[in-house]
Amino acid sequence: MKKFQIPISKSQTNPKSQLPNSKFNRFGKLAIGYWLLFGYCFLVIGVSPILAQDADKVGAITQKIISDTSSGEDSYLALEELTELYFKEHKYSEFIEYLNNLGAQKASLGPAVNYYTALTRYYQLKYLEETQGWDEYFSQGNNYRDQITGCLQKTIDATAGGDAARIYARLLLWKFHRDQQTAMADAELDSLVSATIAYAAGAANNLAPLEDVAGQLSLYGEKAKAKEIYKIYVDKILKSDVKDEELKKTAAGFYDDGNLELAENFYDIYIDRIAPVEPKEQFIQFLKDTAAKFCWRKGAPSDTFYAEKIFKRISDIGASDSLGKELIYLRAYSLEKAKNFSLAKDIYAGLISRYPDVAGADKINYKIGLIDLYISADIEAAKAVFKKLAEKGITTAESIASLYQLGLLSQWSGDLEGAKKYYNKLLEKAQAGFIEIVGAAQERLKEVEESLPVEFNLKSFLDASLKEDRGRFKMEKVELKPAAYDAKYGEDIEISAVSNMMQTGCLQVEMSYLWSGDLGQAKPTMDKAAFHTTYSDRGTKVISLVVISPDGVVDRGFDLVDIE
Repeated sequence: MKKFQIPISKSQTNPKSQLPNSKFNRFGKLAIGYWLLFGYCFLVIGVSPILAQDADKVGAITQKIISDTSSGEDSYLALEELTELYFKEHKYSEFIEYLNNLGAQKASLGPAVNYYTALTRYYQLKYLEETQGWDEYFSQGNNYRDQITGCLQKTIDATAGGDAARIYARLLLWKFHRDQQTAMADAELDSLVSATIAYAAGAANNLAPLEDVAGQLSLYGEKAKAKEIYKIYVDKILKSDVKDEELKKTAAGFYDDGNLELAENFYDIYIDRIAPVEPKEQFIQFLKDTAAKFCWRKGAPSDTFYAEKIFKRISDIGASDSLGKELIYLRAYSLEKAKNFSLAKDIYAGLISRYPDVAGADKINYKIGLIDLYISADIEAAKAVFKKLAEKGITTAESIASLYQLGLLSQWSGDLEGAKKYYNKLLEKAQAGFIEIVGAAQERLKEVEESLPVEFNLKSFLDASLKEDRGRFKMEKVELKPAAYDAKYGEDIEISAVSNMMQTGCLQVEMSYLWSGDLGQAKPTMDKAAFHTTYSDRGTKVISLVVISPDGVVDRGFDLVDIE
């Protein structure tokens, strides 16, 4: 994607995202015949016969490199094209041989040949690790590592501060040391950032290295440094006097690429620009569209925090009433998925107050009751919601689930007669449907009739959520991560837990996972931090968890999954 005609490199998730100057003007037609190109390519440069099926392409690319008399940018692009051909077949050593022959034919290509030699060995090592090619890995690994560092240093020494190749060489050198966890990693990181800042301060008009360096820093967890480079990148673009419409397209382009940080930067700038001049109605509509874009949606990039920032801007200009029920619901649902349950509940409640008959009102009210209960520990408020749903004449997934929650609360608090009444009413109302929750109700009813306590895992979660000392368990040390928040019944779903417990010395703390709630067909054991399940009933499913260590309860987890 082009942004203001500035060459931008490939996606940062692509193995060759660190290649220099990856989108330049296309080459003109070659005057020489293909048969001559192939002969030149095979006889002079030594292309591997294994790539014979791509011989026409390799021949043309080779001629481009040899005949290039420009500043060298075309040669880098041509070599990048060759990596596509050799890497897809994992012909790393063959490409090294090609590069050696190419360097011998044209000495001025030294920096480029050295860079791509290092890049090839870098991915060759990764490929050997991935395929467990240990014989070559252990016999040649040190040679390959020496080649990576040596060749990259040669590229750095042979290029000036304004050369993109120098920045990409530093980027790859840092990534190599970071991957290998060497003592040089921090120093190389500092050198990379300093060189990138110096590059940006120069006269170079190719901003692709800034975007790629920031993207790689972000992927490696260096968020602060990535933000610093992104800011420089944005400032450089703004100094080019870009037009508003182009700015808007750029923001949308970064969003489509999944680069939310840059997208948000450009959306902020665009919004600030048009705020004083755009007609109010059109401005509000753009804000609504942008907020909706960043809300949580299945399979789409999202950032609930940024969406809320835009919603606040809508509120600040007095336009909250312009939000329709669909957008209000999307906002609340997005907040729920971001685990901002309290604010999600407030938005849900506002939606029901404003549109009592909104589609899915029962599901919304049920979620309000669940958040009242398991997040706010407001038992009376939750009971009021559940009773209203349970008393509805129509049997729905929410009315059945509400009866179960009422029975569970009664059982946990010691009101066994009340629990029996709710469970029996559930079984009567459900008849032959709602297999999963009927099964759970039958288990609870058996506990009541036999004077047994609530199942251990479930009781542990209820205690951690509702007892007076519940304030210790703020769901900050345990996070639930369903692979799908909305799925169809019968669809496989993975549910996993991430614990943020610190490690003790060199040993990881051993933890047990007490899963409970609506777990579908799965019965995960205490040693499982993740499991797969399917559901046979539609409705909102409560996933609950308590994590314990040898020292006691670590924290609890809570999440909701919608099955349609």
